[in-house]
Amino acid sequence: MSRDRGPRRLRRLDRSVLMAASMTALSVTASGCVVVHGEREVLPATTEDEAARALAEFTAAYNRADKAYDSSLDADHVTGPLAAIDEARLKAGRANNPDGNPAHSPLKFSDVEYTIPKKAGWPRWFLADAAANKGSAARWLMVFTRNGLTEQWQVSYLTLVAPGKVPEFKKDKDGWAEAIPANSPELAVAPDDLSQNYATYLQDGGDAFAPGTHTTTWRELRDKNKSKPGLATQYIDEPLTNGDYAPVALRTADGGALVFFSTRHFEKQTAAAGTSVPTPSKDVEALTTGEIKQSLTLEVVSNEVALDPEKGSGDQQVTVLGRIQGLTAAKGE
Repeated sequence: MSRDRGPRRLRRLDRSVLMAASMTALSVTASGCVVVHGEREVLPATTEDEAARALAEFTAAYNRADKAYDSSLDADHVTGPLAAIDEARLKAGRANNPDGNPAHSPLKFSDVEYTIPKKAGWPRWFLADAAANKGSAARWLMVFTRNGLTEQWQVSYLTLVAPGKVPEFKKDKDGWAEAIPANSPELAVAPDDLSQNYATYLQDGGDAFAPGTHTTTWRELRDKNKSKPGLATQYIDEPLTNGDYAPVALRTADGGALVFFSTRHFEKQTAAAGTSVPTPSKDVEALTTGEIKQSLTLEVVSNEVALDPEKGSGDQQVTVLGRIQGLTAAKGE
């Protein structure tokens, strides 16, 4: 499967850099086998047993890649924004540690809950919500997706959310969740529009998003860093919505939705005449092309998860619950 890889970020731009339709048919064959037309029938994305296997396979591949700093070892298990972030993280790690990750500690999950929606057509996807031995007490939310029955499950979105902040999902009598179309008019903001709206909000502000760490606080931090003695910083924010960067949404019990979406960000640092850009970390340097003379532009991919209220149901502000981003490229000039 082709993957639209975009940019990434290295957790902090200094040391803590880098985190963390196939067709089937509904017919009876001569042998009595039933084949399902996955592109037409409304079906569960998977079973809970298969979802558990997909998580186990992803975890094993992620740990192999992290230990060796080798993106080829988990490339078949990641896609979309996570693939962009993960590949850059591993590339920078290998550049600075060719023999592998000296600080490797295996990622382990526990207390896993699976939310599996019913839907027609491909791609199909499901959500794994787990505790982990990393990331403090935060819940790890992972969206697994695939474009056909014979394809590998891949994680496209990975975000961390504070305990108790994951909403209750609407489920039918059999326990299956409801996937909301990306162009749904039933929400305060259609999932298709969230990426562009968030990029616009970061540039211009407004009241479309509720105050919080990933909205008002982030804007305040960027405003504070815009101008410092001898150094100016410019920010550009862009939507990411195509292919494996497309948003996915699950209906919540209150009629709204939990939406996963992604964005791209550029941060350009320009030094005044007679001064220089602060020396970047070795991880940033590993992803930098060109010579850093008077400016350094950082290219970042971010994936977010947000609560999008039902249209007309009281407060219409979108609440961003979590964001993971990563440096994917940098350019010196």
